[in-house]
Amino acid sequence: MGEESRLAAVVALAQGMAAAHSSREAWRAAAGGARRALGGSFAALSVWERELGRLRVLVNVGELAEGEEEFPEDESYPVHQFAEITEFLHERWAGGGEPDAWVETAQGPGEGRAGYCHQRVAALRRRGRGCCVVAPIVLHGRAWGELYVARPVGEPVFAGADADFATVLAAVVAAGIAQTERLEEARRLAFTDSLTGLANRRAVDARLDEAVELHRRDGAVVSLVVCDVNGLKKVNDTLGHSVGDRLLERFGSVLSLCGAMLPGALAARLGGDEFCLLAVGPSADEVVKAADEVCRRAVELDIGDGVACGVASTEDPIGPVHSARRLFRLADAAQYRAKAERAAHPVVAGREVPDDPVVRLADEPSREADGERRRFRGRHAPG
Repeated sequence: MGEESRLAAVVALAQGMAAAHSSREAWRAAAGGARRALGGSFAALSVWERELGRLRVLVNVGELAEGEEEFPEDESYPVHQFAEITEFLHERWAGGGEPDAWVETAQGPGEGRAGYCHQRVAALRRRGRGCCVVAPIVLHGRAWGELYVARPVGEPVFAGADADFATVLAAVVAAGIAQTERLEEARRLAFTDSLTGLANRRAVDARLDEAVELHRRDGAVVSLVVCDVNGLKKVNDTLGHSVGDRLLERFGSVLSLCGAMLPGALAARLGGDEFCLLAVGPSADEVVKAADEVCRRAVELDIGDGVACGVASTEDPIGPVHSARRLFRLADAAQYRAKAERAAHPVVAGREVPDDPVVRLADEPSREADGERRRFRGRHAPG
């Protein structure tokens, strides 16, 4: 490959990773771009998990051998089987050397400095590959993992120039991974409540819109639990805001714990003393049971005065739910009634029939005009 072709391959790899919207997409772009750049039939990206002492495969691309998957759930290898990542890479690089790539062949050592690795040679033979080039990935000044590109038996063996080029590609991959991590951290912060670590209102808005669309399209059960922590103002006024924050944090932990009873449920803090659970799939009775557990555990906290909890589920007789806004109104109205009645258990929209007062309250046109309800302004404001 000429100099211009290699430069184009580097640019294509960098652009592919920059266009990725998730870590998985970035991993695939990295491995795929390196495979094409080096003329390989297969490529993999692996991470060194120090705390577990293993090299875990993140993605496989190209011609996969039997048993290989694109995104394997449990393909990992004890790091002592590939000791060069700790011995050669870490010790040599930390001592002032370069994290250079090297070549292994199915017949034994190839060009490069890592030396013979029996496990790699055995893996090449087992999977019908003739050679591979292994490029260490260094991120934030530490060994992060490796980029691996292979060719089948009968294809030209990687040369020293290929190893040098793989070293360059690994540096580009490292930069792309760092950028992806920064973006994902920014996304995480944008959708996370800083005090409790739960999801925030923005995350709920996005997830609920998707859930209601799924309900309209496929009939999926969508349930929303809205909670209002009782006594927060009194705690803030008498014990201080730091104690009030501790109450919110502790209730957030209770909500997370109870939300785990519902597979895939989203636990969130909407703001102030308001929290919610959003569940897609579990039955309305399962959601009510989880909400009841929230109420029980909230009472057991040594600060605050329990919680007012309202539930609205598309599985209950609440009428058509064509928008996230209406489900919010229903759950909010149920929570409003629970607070007014100082109910020890959740109030569930649609379960007092006929003429359920919660559904009637949620759907009253006057609620928007007189400003009776103060929450869910903006996208999901009453109306």
